[in-house]
Amino acid sequence: MKSVVVVGAQWGDEGKGKVVDYMAGSFDYIARCAGGHNAGHTVIFDGKKFVLQLIPCGILRPKQQAVIGTGVVVDPAALVSEIETLAKAGISVEGRLHVSNRAHLIFPYHRELDKAAETARGENKIGTTSRGIGPAYEDKMARRGLRVCDLLDPQGFREKAQRVIAEKTAIAQGTYGASVDFSGAIEETLRLGEKIRGYIGDASELLNSALDKGKSVLFEGAQGTMLDIDHGTYPYVTSSSAIAGGATTGLGVAPTRIKGVLNVSKAYTTRVGGGPFPTEMPELEAQEVRDRGKEYGAVTGRPRRCGWLDMVVLRYAKMINGMDSLVITKLDVFDTQKEIQVCTGYKYKGSIIREMPPSAEELAKVTPDYKTLPGWCASTYGAKDAKSLPKAAVEYLKFIEDFLQVEIGMISTGPERDATIIPAGTLFASWL
Repeated sequence: MKSVVVVGAQWGDEGKGKVVDYMAGSFDYIARCAGGHNAGHTVIFDGKKFVLQLIPCGILRPKQQAVIGTGVVVDPAALVSEIETLAKAGISVEGRLHVSNRAHLIFPYHRELDKAAETARGENKIGTTSRGIGPAYEDKMARRGLRVCDLLDPQGFREKAQRVIAEKTAIAQGTYGASVDFSGAIEETLRLGEKIRGYIGDASELLNSALDKGKSVLFEGAQGTMLDIDHGTYPYVTSSSAIAGGATTGLGVAPTRIKGVLNVSKAYTTRVGGGPFPTEMPELEAQEVRDRGKEYGAVTGRPRRCGWLDMVVLRYAKMINGMDSLVITKLDVFDTQKEIQVCTGYKYKGSIIREMPPSAEELAKVTPDYKTLPGWCASTYGAKDAKSLPKAAVEYLKFIEDFLQVEIGMISTGPERDATIIPAGTLFASWL
């Protein structure tokens, strides 16, 4: 039984889309376990660029099954749009896309409340995408959410939705002074629901049955470890479980059925929105990395904050996720760097600390303890063989492996599917 979880080891945007797409050809099912359409997974092959937000990247492979799990919050409008965009590109999801009947729905009122709440925070903004993700998860936990299965009973859906809309309208007006009209949301959502009816089913039953039959499953996470609702830099986090354990709760598959955990990290660090970022570069250096790495949100277009690689974060990610193998992406972005700084620890109140601070306020006050490594000032772009890498690049990767005591199973040297190095003899290689 081959079952592997792929999750980000940093603050998201690590390049999981390319990694999942690359691996998908070796798996029967690719299942998304958390997040919403705020997650943009970019895949480039045959000169075409695809940005997937809800549908797992495996859909770009011709025979693979793609599953949207219970832990995902689904905006019907976004899902229908994505299906139609894929169809225009000649990629059919018929018979291959499966949407959990237990997944929660995002409504227009979620988006409006998200925008209103973010505006009200002023300078203390979290940096959300304002797509309704957080409010949808909030309703889920408050036990007033509407789910995909509700779309299958239009009359029951109308009754539930009317009660929630009355409450949301009062909140929007009373708390934020927002004038909103959600009267058309019910019928519009039902109309969209008809377009996805044929994809709705029991995702947990589907995946467990597949594993029982010896099929292979690749679990696709969203965002990254440091954005996890429980273990990230709270409150500057997402609203779902972005760690490896989220695969079990988000898809209804027991932890004993997962046989491997793959984490993904850039050769440097980025994050979007507010919150502490110990290794953040000065703007002049950050802009060079941002431009070389095209560090702008795949969904929002927002420029990402850029910083040096943070080994404290990666060591924490290893502990939280049970990292078996690590992917390093965007190695080529450092091709022009003469020297590379790597954070190996934090200084706080005069002492070196090894544990990840629990509060954002404390993390904001740490000082990175850097080790300087030589750059390679040579092109690694598009490299497909480890033997072609400059010596300093190999040493940089070896430093990461030795520090974390974990293998680097894949190195990405460009956005294209084949701009990839797979070192021989790794656990990762055995998964392909």
